[in-house]
Amino acid sequence: MNGTGAHRGRPTAGALVVRVLVVTGLAVDAYIHIALASQRPPAPPGGGLSQVTLFYAQGAAAAVAALLVLFTGARWAYVIAFLVAASALGAILLYRYVNVGALGPLPNMYEPLWTTTKMVTSIAEAIATLAAVAGIVGPGRSR
Repeated sequence: MNGTGAHRGRPTAGALVVRVLVVTGLAVDAYIHIALASQRPPAPPGGGLSQVTLFYAQGAAAAVAALLVLFTGARWAYVIAFLVAASALGAILLYRYVNVGALGPLPNMYEPLWTTTKMVTSIAEAIATLAAVAGIVGPGRSR
């Protein structure tokens, strides 16, 4: 085994499906966050991070994680993809169901509605999260 899940450098069909699911889920996440960033509220009075900054950061993190998985298929890349996708999914679910208020420099992002975009993003993040787990525990990946 050479780190791609197959002999002679060719990934198995299962490894390719996992890779495609992670990359696609993160690509959707990146696209939506970057597309919506400019529509988010500015920084709160008195400082702190703006939702604009957070959305651009999430989009960039998802894009980088997707590229790492796409080009390496390594276990460490899947760990990064899992962290990015799971944290985004956790945030969207938290701020959908709980009004936690501002947390330190983070603004209050409570939004108790399910929009189509939020549903698509959540599904993409969930798929990327679960597929990344499969990539982490799958046989034959580099450690």
